[in-house]
Amino acid sequence: MSAPVVVYEPFRAGLPPLGAYLRSLWARRSFIAEFSRSELREQNYGSVFGQLWLVLNPLLLSGVYFLLIYIIGGQSDSTRYGHLTASLFLFYLVSNSLTGGVKSITAGQRLILNTAFPRIMLPISAMVIALFKFVPTLAVFFVMRTVLGLDYSWQMFWAIPVVLIALLMGLGMAILISCINVYFRDIASFLPYMTRSLLYLSPILYQASDLSDKLKSFEIVNPIFYLLDAWSQVMVYAQAPDLFSLLHSLIWALAIFIIGTYFFLSRERDFAVRL
Repeated sequence: MSAPVVVYEPFRAGLPPLGAYLRSLWARRSFIAEFSRSELREQNYGSVFGQLWLVLNPLLLSGVYFLLIYIIGGQSDSTRYGHLTASLFLFYLVSNSLTGGVKSITAGQRLILNTAFPRIMLPISAMVIALFKFVPTLAVFFVMRTVLGLDYSWQMFWAIPVVLIALLMGLGMAILISCINVYFRDIASFLPYMTRSLLYLSPILYQASDLSDKLKSFEIVNPIFYLLDAWSQVMVYAQAPDLFSLLHSLIWALAIFIIGTYFFLSRERDFAVRL
């Protein structure tokens, strides 16, 4: 039996056949899960102390920020600390998708050059890793909010769509920035400053209701502002989120995902040359 003939064509921007691409991606779902686990083990999250630090890092950071708020503001309460911690945990879900996705393509250079597979698997794995890191912090938060004496209600099930929107947004950001980093490698160096700025511009150290009227007009340009506000309403105050907050977050998530995916798939065949 003769060997199959492989034809290499010049790069041409455009989407691949989406049906065949999605089937190929779905067939490799077990590889995505195992690849994500291996990356977590490489980051020492397979050990007890690695998983403990996964929770302690944002928890200690929230404690430092809470102390700073108390010193500057002069007063605070358990609800404020619950808001700070819950918002930080969800923020880390999105930011970990970004930081993991930015170098997912460039770091997988050997794999890309030697194996034929849908390249989008790599930023998807970055989002899966961020999800694996988020789940333990969610369990810790429920214990913490019980200790703080915060109320529970059925409205807290709104956390499910909020987390799904956050995952979609994190995935879109990971896909988009991984593709941008192939062409502009300096984006990885600027990313820590970008995520830190996003932290301060989002309702984490403060609540959305604390903003002045002059600053409220800028809320709409922050993709995670209303997402974090909805998360705080659900997880801290056990209330249903505002419909506007959910729609605003969903529109941003869909826009980032669609734009990032189109940009990624249309340039995917160019990666091997750029790497």
